[in-house]
Amino acid sequence: MNNTIRPLNEEELAATICEARAKKRPLELIGHGTKRNIGRPLEARPVTMERMRGVTLYRPSEMVISALAGTPISVIEHRLTHENQELAFEPVDYGPLLGQEAGQGTIGAVIAANLSGPRRIRSGAARDHLLGITAINGRGEQIKSGGRVMKNVTGYDLCKGIAGSWGTLAAITEVTMKLIPRAQGSATLFLTGLGDEVGVNTLCKAMDTPFEVSGTVHIQDRLTPLLSDEELRGCGRAITAVRLENFKSSVTYRLEELKKSLAAFGQINVLEEPRSVVFWDDVRRLRYFRGSNSPLWRISVAPDIAASITATIARNTRCKTAYEWSGGLIWLQIDESMDAEASDIRRAVAKFGGHATLIRASKTIRSGVEVFQPLSPGMMALTKNLKHAFDPDAILNRGRMYADV
Repeated sequence: MNNTIRPLNEEELAATICEARAKKRPLELIGHGTKRNIGRPLEARPVTMERMRGVTLYRPSEMVISALAGTPISVIEHRLTHENQELAFEPVDYGPLLGQEAGQGTIGAVIAANLSGPRRIRSGAARDHLLGITAINGRGEQIKSGGRVMKNVTGYDLCKGIAGSWGTLAAITEVTMKLIPRAQGSATLFLTGLGDEVGVNTLCKAMDTPFEVSGTVHIQDRLTPLLSDEELRGCGRAITAVRLENFKSSVTYRLEELKKSLAAFGQINVLEEPRSVVFWDDVRRLRYFRGSNSPLWRISVAPDIAASITATIARNTRCKTAYEWSGGLIWLQIDESMDAEASDIRRAVAKFGGHATLIRASKTIRSGVEVFQPLSPGMMALTKNLKHAFDPDAILNRGRMYADV
């Protein structure tokens, strides 16, 4: 990245975009580069936000924080720890999955990709916790939406539109988010040896209880040897886990009640702190898919069809699978493939419903298949119109999500 542009502030970033627009030269927007290899490969000059970093506002009593786009998530989380607060959406860390260091992802990139971790099933997605956003569009103009207080909802839909656009609409420069109190206690109930269908049913049953479950995952047996916890790593069986968080006394009570609700599914074991925290850190960083360059898909479906869709794919494809969000989120690694089995994945999604994104694959594969879920003609037309409104000359991350956008 020797030719990478590193603006120090909004003014330099706006000037960079204006110059690129004048010369009709596309730019590749990145934070620290931990997610650079997600999406279609780009032929563009990189622009990193890594020098635009720092917490610009933090009001613990109001549970609000603002930070510049290049601020690492790890820096924000460290700051929040001192006030016993945290980001509700528990952002997933793709860095280790894609050969980067953990904790290097930036808040701007997390919002641009709308990345949410295990707690999303209870607390919502990253975009749901945005109060305000500042960005530079493809015209080199500053745009603002929302504010710095929870009751300010002006332009909230604009925040949602930019979140998840992967830098194709605007270069995020600052975000404001609402926070939640940090859980004082955490414990994980887990079962071993369940098949995919029963495992997902167990997770769904747990979510149907009134015990405020904050994380669910079912990990196939071929993935568990990569977990950090020695006992879980050596069990040699699939693991079905459910997390409870809150005050310690509340966790203890709800854990005992949840055991009763799930007793019919098998023998129940418990991970107390700090083992529970370590386990969910593994889930958040997808530790069980590390050490491989094999294609990895992220598939969103209705939980009740999760096991069926993976069984359909597995008929013709060797794969390893983990289920989060009670089966609503499937992580599926293709063991051997020249094209990530994209056709089989797309056919299965078309049959059962949902959408699939290719998270990890070689540059060659990403150049030849649809990385993001294909859009209907109507949605594609709306997407192109939105792109033109924000970035009329297609300067920003041109083609990252779709070849002709």
